[in-house]
Amino acid sequence: MKSVLAQSLLSGAAESCALPALPDSPGAYRWFYADVTAGPYSAVCIFMLGSLFSPRYSVAARRGGHPLAYSAVNFALYHQGVRKLWVLSEYPRVELQGPGRLRIGRSTLTHAVDGTVRMDVDDGTAPWGRPVRASLTLRPMTGRGAEVQLMPGLPHYWQPLAPRSEATLDVSSLGLKAEGLGYHDTNHGQELLGSRLSGWHWARTHHANHTVVDYHLPDGVAPLRMMAGPNGVVCERGPKPELRPTSLTGWGLRVPARLHAGNEGGGEPRLLESSPFYARLEARRDTLDTMGEVADFRRFHSPFIRWMAHFRTRVGRTA
Repeated sequence: MKSVLAQSLLSGAAESCALPALPDSPGAYRWFYADVTAGPYSAVCIFMLGSLFSPRYSVAARRGGHPLAYSAVNFALYHQGVRKLWVLSEYPRVELQGPGRLRIGRSTLTHAVDGTVRMDVDDGTAPWGRPVRASLTLRPMTGRGAEVQLMPGLPHYWQPLAPRSEATLDVSSLGLKAEGLGYHDTNHGQELLGSRLSGWHWARTHHANHTVVDYHLPDGVAPLRMMAGPNGVVCERGPKPELRPTSLTGWGLRVPARLHAGNEGGGEPRLLESSPFYARLEARRDTLDTMGEVADFRRFHSPFIRWMAHFRTRVGRTA
């Protein structure tokens, strides 16, 4: 079965290796997101071009600032729901080192010809700069999903790139290495998030034999649902959203009281990250493993919250 999968991946090697187009106009953005669940550990890594976490880009984009001048690497490690490492470093340039490899600072994202995805982080914690060396390696168990438009009439898009993968988490600076399941996608758009698309919440659930993503959107837009498994990757627009119970974080951000994916509950969520505009949640129950995010982009563009964001970010002057 693995040999058949390998042949399928190699037959589409050119597509699998090439990174999608990078943003090139003010307000545009793209990020590459991955998460890994490995025993009691979980980790998230994001390479951001036109960083959604950048208070500087929030201002500069309105003045013609180029998105690649506000690129960032985010890495977070959790043990049993408690954060152990937080990296968020912003850099003034991106280096393309081939069709399937980019570099931000000393960190690299690689899409190999065999379909393997690797994120190598060589950076420091925010704000104090404690050295962090970590890698996430994903070996896809399915192909890529199709790119979909999140909101009708708005230039914001999402694509699952390796939605269900065998994963290796290696944090050499802590002497940690673990195996598990991984997920990888990309979002991009041609205008600042928060200008017309106010926010969203989404959840990724690994089941025993497949992975499901539910993407919930504002303004009564029907949610998206993706399923990745032995029969491939399918993404479709679901029925109009139903009312679901929510709760408020300490910052007053409304988050789901339960994480849902594939019409099954993933258990009571643990709050991994909490800020005035963003929350990251995790839930595990039996064989189900769910990671979710809630974002209110309009909140982020307020001057007070932009000022607060400076304290969670390090700024690198050279690559």
